Amino acid sequence: MENEFDDRDMTVDITLEDDTVVTCSIETILSVDDKDYIALHPIKGLSENEDIIWFYGYSENPDDPNEEPVLRYIESDEEYEAVMDAFDEFLDNCEFEEL
Repeated sequence: MENEFDDRDMTVDITLEDDTVVTCSIETILSVDDKDYIALHPIKGLSENEDIIWFYGYSENPDDPNEEPVLRYIESDEEYEAVMDAFDEFLDNCEFEEL
């Protein structure tokens, strides 16, 4: 039996502006216009169990794979919409593969 790696098996902790720490599962890492983005699903730390996905810009240091990745806010609406479209396409592909 082959053991497949699933990004959702990994988690990251995000500290919000009010110092609340939210544990998120990694849904996927996407590439849009030669930039990488990460899709995170909050699983622990919010007062409500919300069914939401957070998107951040994502980069790794190619010279040091042990260095923690850097997350950045997505600044423009256009960039955010492009990432959302790529995530929707990712979800469509997942649903197609399940059929």
